[in-house]
Amino acid sequence: MEAQKKFKLKHKLTFPLLADTKFEVIEPYSARRMKSFLGKSFLGIVRMTYWIGPDGKIRAIWDKVTPKGHAAEVLKALGGE
Repeated sequence: MEAQKKFKLKHKLTFPLLADTKFEVIEPYSARRMKSFLGKSFLGIVRMTYWIGPDGKIRAIWDKVTPKGHAAEVLKALGGE
């Protein structure tokens, strides 16, 4: 949570950040999966984005997100370039 606090201050974010230390949100959205690095497998958190409409329905899912350029991709999908 301390790292999130520093990140929020550094980037001047005006909204709360979620610290899901018990994986209560991550698990239902399948954001924690088996990953591999240097030949070793481990349970890790994947970068992904969900667009959830005001009605609570999932409108789009971006799986395996690469941060660079992703915001523009989401804005385009939302209808505002």
